[in-house]
Amino acid sequence: MQDQPKITQAMIDAYDEYTHLTLDRRAFMSRLTKLAGSGAAAAAIVPMLAANSARAAMVAEDDARITAEDITYAGDGGEMMGYLVRPAGVERKLPAVIVIHENRGLNPHIRDVARRMALEGFVALAPDFLSPSGGTSEDEDRAREMIGQLDGGQTVRNAVATRAFLAGHDATNGNVGAIGFCWGGGLANELAVNDPELDAGVAYYGRQADAGEVSKIEAPLLLHYAGLDERVNAGIDAYRTALEGAGKTFTIHVYEGVNHAFNNDTSEARYDKEAADLAWQRTVTFLKENLS
Repeated sequence: MQDQPKITQAMIDAYDEYTHLTLDRRAFMSRLTKLAGSGAAAAAIVPMLAANSARAAMVAEDDARITAEDITYAGDGGEMMGYLVRPAGVERKLPAVIVIHENRGLNPHIRDVARRMALEGFVALAPDFLSPSGGTSEDEDRAREMIGQLDGGQTVRNAVATRAFLAGHDATNGNVGAIGFCWGGGLANELAVNDPELDAGVAYYGRQADAGEVSKIEAPLLLHYAGLDERVNAGIDAYRTALEGAGKTFTIHVYEGVNHAFNNDTSEARYDKEAADLAWQRTVTFLKENLS
């Protein structure tokens, strides 16, 4: 039986540069080949670094404990698409959570996260923020490219519209929080800045809001960071200082020894179950405290 290829931190860093910064696929594969020692080894390693949608379902789509549907609702100047999930058979009004996807768009993993959130007792809506571009592409590289072409202002306005839609939904108690991952973590921070009616915000390894905008934040924040994520973590100190200076309510957790995207269980090389489970427990407790 052939040994599994060894994943090094340098390989993970190269993948992060490829998926979030300026490294194109050809340059990434060239660097990975050098790090792995051969093209064959690099080819075997890529699926371990990338997200694998086949591993996406911790909660089955047809799980009897939930009710799930694809919906449309009014966004900023156009229709938004989304995946709405709620606990089955619950008649009382529930708190609501926006589940904001990574830079791959609304994929099977984020749909699964929404189902997990519903099982925690929330009405969960995972919007497709690529709706203005026709929706998320099944081609991951294309989806990332589309994310980069979005109008940032419109994206924030669509997030605000999503919060308003959930606040007025018949199944909710009007209290709405947001949880975002990677690109979505950055958007969760931006939503907190731009929507004073957001009731709670959770960002997983997301870009921080501009320090000069922090005074606008009304929602309490829970901020999760990966200890090895130097790119995103470079902004923590300035964000902490701005939040403290403005008297905001926030908690920062840094999970040592884990990588960016540690919560994404479809990424074999970067997922860290211990950190993910702890962050999820903290997230659910925080949302229940602030939305119930």
